[in-house]
Amino acid sequence: MPKLKMPKKSTSIDMTALCDFTLLLLTFFIMSAKFKPQEAVEVVTPSSTSTKEIPMGFIQITVDKLGRVFYTVDNIKLKRNLIEEVNKTKNLGLTETEKNNFVNGPSVGVPFTKLKAYLALPPNEQSRYDKEASGVPTDTTKSFTTNELMYWINTTRYQAQILDMDQPRFVIKVDGQTPYVEETNKVISTLGKLDIYRFSYITNQKPIPPGTALWDKANAAAAGAK
Repeated sequence: MPKLKMPKKSTSIDMTALCDFTLLLLTFFIMSAKFKPQEAVEVVTPSSTSTKEIPMGFIQITVDKLGRVFYTVDNIKLKRNLIEEVNKTKNLGLTETEKNNFVNGPSVGVPFTKLKAYLALPPNEQSRYDKEASGVPTDTTKSFTTNELMYWINTTRYQAQILDMDQPRFVIKVDGQTPYVEETNKVISTLGKLDIYRFSYITNQKPIPPGTALWDKANAAAAGAK
């Protein structure tokens, strides 16, 4: 009895549709991704051997080498609520474009009297303005009028509470070359007057010196994780 011969078919698979689908996905993620904006000023932080990481959703207070203070909010939703509240309570008359510039921008380093004019600038002009900005007015009082940093912090915490969010963690980033120690003390004093006693410093990570207590602690933690 003759054997039936099965017709041979090609084993190749047309990958055109898959390539098109992959390209569409890649395009979608590129177009929808939001990149972290560049910081307003360049700050060279001192080095340390701390092993703690900065928490997500933080509030960053930057003091540059000229002693100027800049205020940064990491959470986009919180920034939106924050600028709406600031616009209302300070009667700034911000447009939707200016509010969006605040939400998408890096940080604030101007007093409230100049905030509207600053947010009206396009991003490239804001970057140039940041080099000459006076910084957020800060002192050691509890006055929201003169100590505008205190107003920013207090309003941010209040808006986080309205949004039913965890209270944000605060980090301080100080240029290692700044001679303005009093400006850093004003920031710490402001946090203290708002009963904020837990905050972190941003530093450059350097290797832990062998033989130190921190070296032994890090090795013990690594051994326990295995």
